[in-house]
Amino acid sequence: MPVLGRACARRAGVLGVLLAACTISGSALAAVATIEVLGRAPVAGGEAFGDAGPYEKITGRLHFAIDPANPANRRIVDIGLAPTDGAGRVTFAGDFVLIKPLDARRGNGRLLYGVNNRGNIVALHTFDDAPWNNDPSSAADFGNGFLLQQGYTLLWSAWNWDVLPGDGRLQIDLPIAGGGGEPIVGPVAAEITTDRPAATLPVAWGGSRGYPPADPADAYMTVRPAPEAARERLPRDSWRFVKRSGGDEPVAVRLDGGFQPGLLYEVVYTATDPRVTGLGLAAIRDAISFFRFEGADAAGTPNPLSDSGVQAALIYGFSQSARVIQHIVMAGLHVDESGRAVFDAALIHGPGAGKGSFNHRFAQTTRHPSHYEDQLYPADFFPFTTATQRDPVTGRRAGLLDTARRSGAVPYLFILSAATEYWTRAASLLHTDVAGGRDIEPSSRTRIYALAGAPHGVSSQGRRGAFENCPNPLDTRPVARALLLALDAWATEGREPPASAYPRLADGALGTVAAYRRAFPAVPKIRLPEGNLRPPRLDLGPRFAASGIADVQPARPGVYFETRVPLPDADGNDRGGIRLPAVAAPLGTYLGWNLHRGRAARLGRWQGSFIPFSAHEVVTRYGSEDAFMTRTAAAAKELVGRGLLLEADIAPILGRARRAWRAMTGERDGTCRFLAGWENR
Repeated sequence: MPVLGRACARRAGVLGVLLAACTISGSALAAVATIEVLGRAPVAGGEAFGDAGPYEKITGRLHFAIDPANPANRRIVDIGLAPTDGAGRVTFAGDFVLIKPLDARRGNGRLLYGVNNRGNIVALHTFDDAPWNNDPSSAADFGNGFLLQQGYTLLWSAWNWDVLPGDGRLQIDLPIAGGGGEPIVGPVAAEITTDRPAATLPVAWGGSRGYPPADPADAYMTVRPAPEAARERLPRDSWRFVKRSGGDEPVAVRLDGGFQPGLLYEVVYTATDPRVTGLGLAAIRDAISFFRFEGADAAGTPNPLSDSGVQAALIYGFSQSARVIQHIVMAGLHVDESGRAVFDAALIHGPGAGKGSFNHRFAQTTRHPSHYEDQLYPADFFPFTTATQRDPVTGRRAGLLDTARRSGAVPYLFILSAATEYWTRAASLLHTDVAGGRDIEPSSRTRIYALAGAPHGVSSQGRRGAFENCPNPLDTRPVARALLLALDAWATEGREPPASAYPRLADGALGTVAAYRRAFPAVPKIRLPEGNLRPPRLDLGPRFAASGIADVQPARPGVYFETRVPLPDADGNDRGGIRLPAVAAPLGTYLGWNLHRGRAARLGRWQGSFIPFSAHEVVTRYGSEDAFMTRTAAAAKELVGRGLLLEADIAPILGRARRAWRAMTGERDGTCRFLAGWENR
């Protein structure tokens, strides 16, 4: 049986994928036309990784040829306006990185695709405790080697066109939409804010490219002190478009007197040359499809995985890249041109309630609403839950998985949130109605997990920086490792996963910010948040919903979606969700929020806080280091029993807890430097 046939037989028998999808010839409709291999080298000098043995790294470019008439592509905005080749296909190319066992028989038969975050590789940092590196090669680049020791084949590929080159970030060259030979123009709003004074700032956030103005003369700039405040228009002669240093496009702005910290500036202008941004989502789909299903490309170049027996594919994303997965599933873009679901399961890590600006005209892929910034960009929009619900404002009834259900290809989903996402990314909308009044259970193929008191990412810094409180030192990566294996087993073996664990309204563990403030214990000198992100329903004009074309910029905010936050216990720690051992046996209060210093209750976008107990309180509470360690060990073993922690992670967690005890009971100087001694694994 050919490789594709074997894969389809396995998936039909083990994973319940429609047999009809497997009867279509993959080579006839393959959207990856050619694979260009540019580099091939052993990983870590040929070092063996457990039973999987040595690995190799393959790098190169994938050359795509997308059929604009194929039903799988009908949701891609402006695909009909993209230039085509002689066969009527839309062509473009992007980078890829593939890391595979040298001996395919020693791998675990799983392809794990990591959605890059703004061109950056994330999965190794999450699962392997590895340093950030977009060109992993040495043993150190793979940290503890977890993914390779498990036998996974790893794949990353480029998807977002606006990523600037440098530091090995993955690049893709998506085409520009054209309109009958004339350049397409349209309104763009570019919100600009800064934490320090600056004379010149880019129009695009996060180190990404911006759209060039068609006519700089018709642009205007406003400033306001808060998202809901009135805009003040600045004199046109007080600012100008300038060329970004080292670039050719005038996508930065210089303001006389400079941009001041904490204010929201907004440049509104007519832009030109929109990219067909949604093709980036198709590029993810088709990269997975090629490496999973195809024996060779159209030119006969073998697929490097053609003999590897890939039995299942999983996809992982963190933060922006997690929102990408939610968007792909919502749009049904996980089903390729041949009708095949390209991944079976997804670990969606830290998405909040968002999808993203990933598939509309003049999309800005790196934008997302937060408590203070970017609230007028279409990322947090209905539907939010995997179960169907009705929006009482619009009357629309929908769920995140509606399109997947219609296609018969519903993936297994784990959605993992930190506490920060409830404060600055509206995560409660994943499991409540849009009025914040009742819990909504996830679909049968979805589990939702929340990490009590955890920050958005992992921080090892020992200073406050621009924030009022010490940074939150919780390391949530051990839970992510356990969940990856649980998700794999659910999708491929039918093994029941850990039960969902998140704060619920019915349990009294989720509530309003006002309820949070009332319940929070009296802690001297701690300023509490006055609000959290409540995303507005946006009006972007009459063509946006059907065609993805925004005629109104900036968007007009409408009725807000109501969001809720985890409620605190007597120590101020979150009551619901997964309590890491450090929270179950606390040495202080772990918070998902942190406030900017001197900024009218403005929350940091990703920052959490740690409020340490006094040394006296620590010793009074536990009595001794041994008693504290016993309680911490019990909490770790309880999580192992629930399938939320691996046995191998207990020892490192206990080592970190012991260092934390000694730092907390030693002399402290009032700064956050004592946190640095805790160390991540």
